[in-house]
Amino acid sequence: MAFIICSLILILALAAAEALLAPELPWLILMGSVQVILLYFLLWTALIRCRKNHPAWAVLRKFRYAHRGLHDKARGIPENSLAAFRRAADHGYGAELDVHLTLDGRLAVIHDDSLLRTAGADVRASQLTAAQLEQYRLEGTGEKIPFLEEVLPLFEDRAPLIVELKVDQGNAAALARAACELLDRFHADYCIESFHPQAVRWLKQHRPEICRGQLSENFLNTRTGLGPAADFAMTHLLTGFLTVPDFIAYNHLHRRRLALKLARRFWGVQEVSWTIRTPEDLKACEQDGCLPIFEQFQP
Repeated sequence: MAFIICSLILILALAAAEALLAPELPWLILMGSVQVILLYFLLWTALIRCRKNHPAWAVLRKFRYAHRGLHDKARGIPENSLAAFRRAADHGYGAELDVHLTLDGRLAVIHDDSLLRTAGADVRASQLTAAQLEQYRLEGTGEKIPFLEEVLPLFEDRAPLIVELKVDQGNAAALARAACELLDRFHADYCIESFHPQAVRWLKQHRPEICRGQLSENFLNTRTGLGPAADFAMTHLLTGFLTVPDFIAYNHLHRRRLALKLARRFWGVQEVSWTIRTPEDLKACEQDGCLPIFEQFQP
């Protein structure tokens, strides 16, 4: 960081001196352009700040992670179900899962806030109590929507979990706090990630010892729904100086983006790749040192 600050000061000083001494020289225009480009990359590098060498990696790097559990629709095992998580643990995999905060403060393990896709009901998990949520079943099976405290015992003293915080209607702080307090009660290895920078920042400020990650992808194509500025910032990892993540979990289809390369090169951040659906992509990601989150096949 000190190198970046000193470089910025030097570039600004040189630019000012050249402008005062000989602004008419054409080569100074070229030099000025080069300096602007260098300044841009130095600022970008500072903005995408990350943290490396978290002690949790000693365990987390040993495993592959089943996306929403080791689900299999053909076998009647829905995503984010207890059956899917039990199957992942029994096969020696870690698991990635998603949590929403219910109306009464419980942590429901489900990807979409809406239950329309997964349970066929046009209601929202964040607007239901735990008792109301238990009435629904996943994908036409007998599997109910689990709560995080039901999943965690399956992974105690076994493979780790990647817990994704799904922020609803500005509840980033309440969601992150509830997740940490519940995770404290179990002996499972885990890290926490979120697309929402406010949730990751809460972890930095209040639970810095936890391994935390920033989720992202090329939102210039997929959109965040928060507007062009947010799409640009999230795609290029510009919230890093606020959240200082231990890892970047990036859509593996978009992982060649320059922002991710800069974060790895300058900050040494761990990359996590989601969601990998072929053995070939799994091999390529692992060869690049990424932790894989996979689905639709069994490595």
